[in-house]
Amino acid sequence: MVNQYWNAGVTNAREITTELRVLGFTGSVQIVRRYLRPLPPHGDGRRRGPGKSAPTTPAIPKPRQVSRWMLTHPDHLDQDDALGLKTAVSSCEHLERLHSHIRTFATIMKQRRGADLPAWLDADDFPALHTLATGLRRDLDAVINGLTLEHNSGAVEGAVTRIKALKRQCYGRANFDFLRLRILLTP
Repeated sequence: MVNQYWNAGVTNAREITTELRVLGFTGSVQIVRRYLRPLPPHGDGRRRGPGKSAPTTPAIPKPRQVSRWMLTHPDHLDQDDALGLKTAVSSCEHLERLHSHIRTFATIMKQRRGADLPAWLDADDFPALHTLATGLRRDLDAVINGLTLEHNSGAVEGAVTRIKALKRQCYGRANFDFLRLRILLTP
């Protein structure tokens, strides 16, 4: 939409923001300015007339953006992100296979089906996942137990994190006895 205004000759970010707010845009003028900055100017100052028009097709998403879309739970993607993911996945066979592989692993984790992990590791040959697969195979029994059993060390890890935070707060100010009291008395 911004590109359409730009191509129509509206180059003032405030005017474009005002038009976008009518359509429901809640961002600031600064966001529109940052978006307009790399677009080609409508005249270079030496020649009269418009310059090149801004692209009307959406930009190709960055790899980091596609990764975020793939690793985010589908229910937590907004409509634009879901459409971007669908477009990216449908345009590349490798991304489609990778996305399916990621969703399968998410199912294994969520439904505690650790016994399916060896089949998942052997299912597709993704060179980028070889390091991950090698690390998982190194201690496969422990990983399968972690993905299968409901027991975990979350409570212990939480307590350790709390104690480390208290220790950082007391560093250089108190002796060990005071730290011990804080650990015992802080909920």
